[in-house]
Formats: sequence, C-alpha cells, structure tokens
Amino acid sequence: MDIQFQTLADIDAERAREGAAYREALRVPSLSAGVYTLPVGALDTQSAHRQDEVYYVVRGRARLRAGVRDEAVEAGSLVFVAAGIEHHFYDVEEELSLLVLFAPAESG
Repeated sequence: MDIQFQTLADIDAERAREGAAYREALRVPSLSAGVYTLPVGALDTQSAHRQDEVYYVVRGRARLRAGVRDEAVEAGSLVFVAAGIEHHFYDVEEELSLLVLFAPAESG
C-alpha cells in the first residue's frame, strides 16, 4: 500500500458498528494507526505497549496518567507515551475520541 485515504468519521463509525473501543485503520511495518473512543465514565483497561505511541485528542475531555505524569487532555491535545510506560485515561467527562499512532506497528 503506497497511499491510503480515510476519514476519522468513517473509521469511528466502523468502530461504533463493531461495538469496539478501538478500530485500527492503517497498518504498515513502520507504524499503525486507529481510533480509540471512551464514553463518559469509562474505565480504560489498556496496558503498557511495546511500541512508542502518540495520542491526538479529536474530541472530549479526560485525564491521562502516564508514568509519574497526570494531565488533563482535551480536543487538540497531543501526547507522546514511550514504549513500556503504563498509562490510563480516567475521569472521562466528555466522550473521548483519540487518533492513536504506534511506531513501529502495534504487535499486541
């Protein structure tokens, strides 16, 4: 795959149809990307990843605890979390929709 075009709205709609919190949208060896959505009051049960990770908050408000840092996130926030760092979103005040990038591609 050399070029791929998608909209976040289409990816998120597919995620919602599947009833999943995360929907992968792109996978190549060097990175993978998807949309992760948490409803108000949700419990984020993810564990540390083996890949570096970037979150871009598309919409919503919550807090993110990553390692020793604890920060508020909202639409427009950009967060980098290095591989192996425990992190969790919590106090989801407005449905949180995140564009998530893993480098290299997420391996589980």
